[in-house]
Amino acid sequence: MEGKTRDTKFALLALPQATPLALYGLYEVFQSVGRAWSDMTGEENTPVRFSPAIVARSLATIPTAIGIEITPQAKLGLADVVIVPDIAVGASFDPRGSWPEECAWLRECFDQGAIICSVCTGSLVLAEAGLINGQQATCHWASVEQFKKFYPSVNLAPERILSTAGEADRIVTSGGASSWEDLALYLVARFAGGQEAVRIAKIFLFGERAEGQLMYAGARTAHRHADSVIADAQSWIAENYHESNIVGRLARRSNLNERTFNRRFRAATGYTPIDYVQTLRIEEAKQLLETTSLQIDEISEEVGYANPSYFRKLFRRRTGVSPARYRQRFSPIALAGNLPKHNETS
Repeated sequence: MEGKTRDTKFALLALPQATPLALYGLYEVFQSVGRAWSDMTGEENTPVRFSPAIVARSLATIPTAIGIEITPQAKLGLADVVIVPDIAVGASFDPRGSWPEECAWLRECFDQGAIICSVCTGSLVLAEAGLINGQQATCHWASVEQFKKFYPSVNLAPERILSTAGEADRIVTSGGASSWEDLALYLVARFAGGQEAVRIAKIFLFGERAEGQLMYAGARTAHRHADSVIADAQSWIAENYHESNIVGRLARRSNLNERTFNRRFRAATGYTPIDYVQTLRIEEAKQLLETTSLQIDEISEEVGYANPSYFRKLFRRRTGVSPARYRQRFSPIALAGNLPKHNETS
């Protein structure tokens, strides 16, 4: 982004029937954008920041169905993105005439250019506000009959986890209660780019976790140090990590014998030279898998491995999954960042 960057304001609506999971989950994720990855890995943050707030018609605490109280942080006001989390209502609940103040506010926010979203049963509130009449939307499977009975003009697609509708996709609905994770990643990609969305997915381990944590782990940043010889070596590696016999060439460039160079490199960075080079190569391979359509063999060669079989084995050892599986998990998230940014469409 060029010029001055402002925080993107997110309003998370707390209703009398609210449940806390999506509300607080979304709050924590959005608060982490542009902040948490650097704290965990030492890598530079994205310049984008999100500014979430839990809002309600008043600042009075709101009891929930599970006994936890929600304390709103602000009253209803304009925001860039408004999200209605899931609400605890039974299948026989008639939503008509409910939430008049909140529905008027939702319409006002939409008229002012905001993106309006819902999680799970929160789509009933969007229907009551008249924002999804004639539009495609999704919801929790248990709410289908309510939509058919009370809001038949909504083009319901309950099989979908995420559905966008309206001009510039300014209406976004998501399915079951846990679909707030999918909504969060979509919005992070839309406002902060695909790379930040992938980082958020890795921080919170969103998605299938049966294969363990290694797939989500970021590389540890090398120690800060004052060894100028090793610092020069690191700079050279950054430009030449794809070259062959790189560790031997490093020692020769340093005018140190290989044993001394290896010892000083590990003392300065916390890595052995070969581990450092492999880490850079695998991290670059991850980026290429996330953001390009290059074949696995092409990526192997691009990052310095002439033997694709060895590259695949090394990648699996370091991430717990094959390159193809890694791409399957993170490429859709990263590529979602190719959506037009909100400030480019409004």
